[in-house]
Amino acid sequence: LKPCRRAVGADCAEGAARSELHRPRRFGRAPRAAAAMDFQNRVGHKFGTMGPATDQEVAMDRRERLRKLALETIDLSKDPYFLRNHLGSYECKLCLTLHTNEGSYLAHTQGKKHQINLARRAAKEKQDQTIQPQPKTASGPKKTVKIGRPGYRVTKERDPDSQQKALLFEVEYPEADKAKPRHRFMSAYEQKIEPPESKFQYLLLACEPYETIAFKVPNMEVDKEDNKFYANWDGQRKVFTMQIFFKERGLEELPALPQRAGSTQLAFHGGGSFTR
Repeated sequence: LKPCRRAVGADCAEGAARSELHRPRRFGRAPRAAAAMDFQNRVGHKFGTMGPATDQEVAMDRRERLRKLALETIDLSKDPYFLRNHLGSYECKLCLTLHTNEGSYLAHTQGKKHQINLARRAAKEKQDQTIQPQPKTASGPKKTVKIGRPGYRVTKERDPDSQQKALLFEVEYPEADKAKPRHRFMSAYEQKIEPPESKFQYLLLACEPYETIAFKVPNMEVDKEDNKFYANWDGQRKVFTMQIFFKERGLEELPALPQRAGSTQLAFHGGGSFTR
């Protein structure tokens, strides 16, 4: 039997239609490619490496930056723990570590181990300082508020037996509590209030909280023999009494000056002499 041409044509047309459906269609431009992943701007990586940096790379970069910064700012000559040995290498006396160059040592000083040892050393030194007795430091003269000058009375006297001149001072300190008056003699060249005079000296009396007062007395030697120098503080009346006697200036003969020789005898090895 011969197949019908119409049926065969129909089958051919149906197969051509199926092949046309499975054939890829062509457009005017190429198909769009998928977008590439951006490794440069990802979070948590170093810029410019086209990928995230590892922890080891980040630590190495940090140590390098710290080393460069330390080389610019730190003076190794003032570091007490920096030591250069006889082999040409460097040591840390605090951590007992060995380094090949200065940069390695500076990177070590910025590390965790060196910083912990520094903190331990500082804590130990602070503890030792608290245990040791602190030296007593003078805080300077005590500052008190002065309330004015005390009242005083001066009496001229003379010893009836020796005819020595004397002065009697009576100074009242009614507001003095526990402090006792003090006195001292001062030369006229020590004070800066008046022009110095060699014929006078000053007697200073001081008692807190009063101002210090001075009496201008003759520049004569004070007689302290036979209880002639008297000073007393009456705590009930708050009166300070002081009596001084002056020694009379005696005329003393000066030692005789050596007389000039009228003639000098000079002898020579050759014998004989001559008169000049």
